[in-house]
Amino acid sequence: MSTAGAVVVYGATGHTGRFVVAELRRRGFATIVSGRDAARLEALAAERGDVTVRPATVDDAASLDRALAGAAAVVNCAGPFAVTAGPVVEAALRAGIPYLDVAAEIEANVSTFADHAEAARKAGTPVLPAMAFYGGLGDLLVTAALGERTTADVVHVAYGLSSWHPTAGTRAAGQVSQRRRAGRRVRFADGALQYHDDEPSQQEWLFPEPLGRRTVIAEFTMADVVTVPSHLAVPEVRTYMTVEAARDLAEEDTPEPEPVDALGRSDQTFLVDVLVQAGGVRRRARARGRDIYAVTAPLVVEAVQRILDGRTRTTGVASAGAMFDAADFLRALEPYLSVELPQHPY
Repeated sequence: MSTAGAVVVYGATGHTGRFVVAELRRRGFATIVSGRDAARLEALAAERGDVTVRPATVDDAASLDRALAGAAAVVNCAGPFAVTAGPVVEAALRAGIPYLDVAAEIEANVSTFADHAEAARKAGTPVLPAMAFYGGLGDLLVTAALGERTTADVVHVAYGLSSWHPTAGTRAAGQVSQRRRAGRRVRFADGALQYHDDEPSQQEWLFPEPLGRRTVIAEFTMADVVTVPSHLAVPEVRTYMTVEAARDLAEEDTPEPEPVDALGRSDQTFLVDVLVQAGGVRRRARARGRDIYAVTAPLVVEAVQRILDGRTRTTGVASAGAMFDAADFLRALEPYLSVELPQHPY
C-alpha cells in the first residue's frame, strides 16, 4: 500500500498500539507499524492486510530514521516511555514530523518537556506527550472548564474506574517509575512536583450517579500533574482513584483486560470528574466511557488529525490543553465519550 502521508505507530503490536492502528485505519490514514519485534509486526500486518511493516529499535537511530522516512507523523505506544520517548522524539525531529505518545509515566513526561522543548520550538515541530486517558483527557477537561482563564487555585481530577486490569506494559512502566522514585510517592503542590514517603490516605468523593459516593485513594498521582501545570498557572493538582481500581492494579494476579465486544474493548467503565477552583468559583467537567486503553486510541488519533489539518494553537512541546481548543476537541470525541462541560466557563 502507499505510505504517502502515513502515520507510524511505534509499539503497534502492544495492547494500546493495536487500538491506535485500528482507529487510524478506520479514519482512512495510511499506517506504518513499527517496533522491535519484526515477527509480531508481520503477524499484525497479515491480520489487518492494510498496513506497512517497518521494524525499528530505540537503540538503533538509523532503524528509527528508516521507519519514519516519508511519514506524516509518529505515535509512540511503546512503553516504558522512560526508554522509548527520547529516541523516538529525536527521530521525529530529524524527520521533521509531529511526535505524539500515550505515556502515563510522570517522569518520562517531565523529561519530554525538559529535554526537547528547545529543539522542538526551533524546528516548529509539534511534540505532544501523554495524549492518552491519563494526562491528556484530564488536561482537556481542566482546560475546557477554565475556558479562556489560564490560572486556577487548585485542580482536582477524580478517576472513577469500575476496575483496572493492567496490561503488561502498564506493569512494566510502573516498575520503571518506582525504581526512578526509589519507592517514594509524588504529588504536585506549591507549584512543583514533590517526592515523599507519606502513607496513602483515603477519603470520600461524590461522583455523579450511577457511581455516587465512593472511597478514593487521595494523591494517587497521575500524569495530569505534568500536563496541566505545563500551560496553566496552578499551584496544586490533586488526583484520586477509586479504591477498587487501585486494589486491582496493586494485586499481582489481576489478569490483563479481556475483550467483550467487536471493538476489542473490555467491560471496564470510567468516569473522570474534574473540579477546578479559581477565584472563589468552582467549575466541573466530566467524561464517561468504556475501557481506558481503548479510548486512548480516539484521543491520540483525533490529535493526529488536528495537527495534520493545522487546527492547533501552538507548536513545540505542548500538552493537549495547550495544543487544541479543548472544548471542541472533547465534543468531537462524543461517539467514544459522554462529555459534560460547563455552559458558562470562567
